Parts: sequence; structure tokens; C-alpha cells
Amino acid sequence: MPVPVPRQRAIPAVEGGQARAASSTVGPAQAVPAPGALPSQAPPSTSRETGGDTGHGGDAHHGGLHNGSAHTGTAPLTLLVIEDDPAGSLNVPTLLDSAGKPIRIRTARNLTEAERLLTDDVQCILLDLALTTGGRTAADVGPEDELATLKHVLRLAPRHAVLALTASEDAEHGAEAVRVGAQDYLFRDELDSRLLSRAIRYAVERKRSDTAERRLTESKLRAQENARLERGLLPTPLLEGSSLRFAARYRPGRSRALLGGDFYDTVRTPDGTVHAMIGDVCGHGPDEAALGVELRIAWRALTLAGLCGDELLSTLQQVLEHERDNDEIFATLCTVDIAPDGRRAGLCLAGHPAPLISRPARSRAAVVGADGAGDPAPPVAELLPYENGGPALGLLPNARWPRQQVELGGEWSLMLYTDGLIEGRTGEGRTGEGRERLGQDGMVDMVRRQLAQGLRGEELLRAAVNEVRDLNGGELTDDVAVLLLDRVA
Repeated sequence: MPVPVPRQRAIPAVEGGQARAASSTVGPAQAVPAPGALPSQAPPSTSRETGGDTGHGGDAHHGGLHNGSAHTGTAPLTLLVIEDDPAGSLNVPTLLDSAGKPIRIRTARNLTEAERLLTDDVQCILLDLALTTGGRTAADVGPEDELATLKHVLRLAPRHAVLALTASEDAEHGAEAVRVGAQDYLFRDELDSRLLSRAIRYAVERKRSDTAERRLTESKLRAQENARLERGLLPTPLLEGSSLRFAARYRPGRSRALLGGDFYDTVRTPDGTVHAMIGDVCGHGPDEAALGVELRIAWRALTLAGLCGDELLSTLQQVLEHERDNDEIFATLCTVDIAPDGRRAGLCLAGHPAPLISRPARSRAAVVGADGAGDPAPPVAELLPYENGGPALGLLPNARWPRQQVELGGEWSLMLYTDGLIEGRTGEGRTGEGRERLGQDGMVDMVRRQLAQGLRGEELLRAAVNEVRDLNGGELTDDVAVLLLDRVA
């Protein structure tokens, strides 16, 4: 059976003073298709096209018409026409896309029917701005203004291209429709198949371009906001008045993130004690990052209030228990409070790897090289004691975290780190069963070698993180945070 389509009208460009097209053949009224009907091809129809390229309103609005196909898939374009002329006076002949395929047409006489016919395969809507609300109330279509129906369609189909159809003497009305959100406007009594085909392709392409541009802009804005937020959440050490030198390196495991579940901080209290902390919330997502920031801020506040050791960690566990999403979330933590003279420190470990300390070699004897020249003995690097640590925060109620006293000496470098630095893979296992982890022993050997090469401070941390990544054969999946405090005698 023949497929019902709207009747054809011709339309030239709506702006720019271009010649008007000749009127096209007006056919009889067409039957309304059943909701959801998908015509395979429009019936043949005679029409007179204007000579040459008449263009359309998009040429004036947007600086030229896209000549390529707006529809990149194999299925033809589908147009939904929304107009309520009871005579069916809008009759469109065969419409072709840029590949020569017929454009399928559906017709809706009101917004209720349009909503049923607006399926995923519809790419463009041709809306008669003179359409009545079809029995809908003002609350259904918004404010009672002359573009209320268009605004309702735009809300109904935010991802679809929309062409507005208006009277030839009402160009201002059409321009207002474009301002509200339509891709273009056409004159109702100056419509032809060639121009309408191009207008449909243009509108679909323009909508896709606008959507892609909007998504890109939104993505950039979100990235900028996240970057500003995450930079603001990274700590600024409070070490005014201390002779210790500070350095830190941070590499989140999440792609394109600045902040992960690892956290660190360093402050100096009025009595001259320098307090350093590093921790790791299990997991790598934004929720873990947010929890890590909460714990870091809580640690700084409690430390400046005078708490340390077991009392501080017990309070932090309470914070973690109240802020975490579920009972399986925990956090490891290492705290060090360095005495004002810089020669001693108190150490607390909550399920966290022990810090690494390096000192000048005890013997000042020179190491004689092959050329007979003497060089100072390389620094000694080793882990601080870790036998008396406590459990990670959030694992055991009423846990305790003993505070150990350690001797640092007159000149030293103390490195605190998270397990992302030691859990990367390196080489083939000795038993041939696969790659093994770097581990603490491998990290100590690596740092000793880098210290022997004369690396210190920021340079040492950068080299350590980069080498761990290279040994892993690529980016590390876990967050990595490293903090370094140096005292020079």
C-alpha cells in the first residue's frame, strides 16, 4: 500500500534575498499512518525544482551548508513530521540523502502521537510552528507563548535535530525558533524536495556537531574543575622555622586523575617537633581519594591540637569508621614525630610499610677505584624497625598502636612511601614461575644505588618512581606517594 507522506511545498533560502523557488505540485490529502509505521519508500510525485542551487536558511545562519552526508550509518535517515493540518496539505515527494537513499518519513498530527513515533531511529523532526497543543493543557507544554510547542518538542527530543516550519512572512518567528534551539527554519509555502533533503541532512549534521562540541566543552570544564579541586586538596607542608628539607612525589593510579587514595602531610608544632604522615586508603577511586583527604585534614588538626601516637591513631580510626561507605574500607598509616633537635623520632605504624632511612657511611675511609682515586663510601640505607606496628585503621575495634623511639643521628634522609612503590613487578622470577614484585628489599637496593650516584631530594624521588615504573613495564596500577625529609648536620 502507498506510504502516507506530507504534501510537498517548495522553499528557497530564508535569508539573503535569494530568488524564490517555484511552487511545487500540491497533491491530495494523505492518510495518517499507524503509530510506529515505518514506510520503506515515499511514493513517486512530480515537483518542479528551481534552477541552480537555491540553498537554505542554514547558509545565512551558520556560514554555509555541510555538503557531506550527515548520516554515517547504513540505515536511511528518518524524518518525523509534526503538523496538524486536517487536509494533509503538507506533501513531500521522494526525499534522498546524500548517498541517494530515500529518507523515511513519519507523520504525527499532535504531540501525543509524536511522542509515540519518536523512536531511536528518528534523526530529524520537522515541526510546524502553527501546530496546536492537541488538547494538552498549558501545564503540559509550558508557558502559553507562540513557541510553546517548539519548546516542548525540544524537551521531548533533546538529542534530535529540529527544523521549524513557519509562514514566509514570518521570518522573525523562524529566527526566534533557531534562537530557542531549532537547527534551522523553513518557509511553509516555499518548500521543495531538494531543499528539504539538504536541510534535513544539514540539521542532523549540525546537531551532531553541536552535541559533540557541547560534550567536549563539558568534559574540559569538568577536567578543569577536578584539577583545581584536586590541586587544592594536596597538602602544603607547614615547616616554617624548621631546618629540615622537604620533598614529595605523587602519582595516582587512576587514569587522568591528580588525586588517589594515598595521602601525606607534614607540619611543625610550636614546640619545634616536626610531624610527618603518609597513608593509603584501600581502593583507587574518587571515593577513596575523598576519604584520604578527610583523614589527612583530620590528622593535621589533631596533630596541631597536641595529639600523637596511639591517641591520635585511635581518633583517626573513629573518623574513618564514621566516614567510610562500608565496613570493609580500611587505611594504612605511618606517622613520624621528629624531636626539635632532629636526632630522635617517635614512629607509629598502622599496617603500613616502615620508612627507609639513609645516613652517611660510618667509616669515612675512601673506596679506592681502579684509577687509584678515592671516593667517599656510599650512604647506608635501611628500613626503620617495624616489629611493633599495629593493624590498619578500620580493621579492629579498640586496637592499639605502640609508639617506638628511634635514633636518627646527626645527618640523615628519611623516606616515607606507600605500597604502590614496592608492589610493582620486576623481571622474571627466580623459579621461572612469572614476574615477582619489587618488594621492600628491592626498593632498598634501588635507593642505595641511586644514593651512590649522588641523587638527593626531588631528584632522588623522581628517579625512584620512574625506575619502579620502568621495571613494571609500564604505568603502575596503584597510587604512589613518597615523602622525603632531609637533615644535614
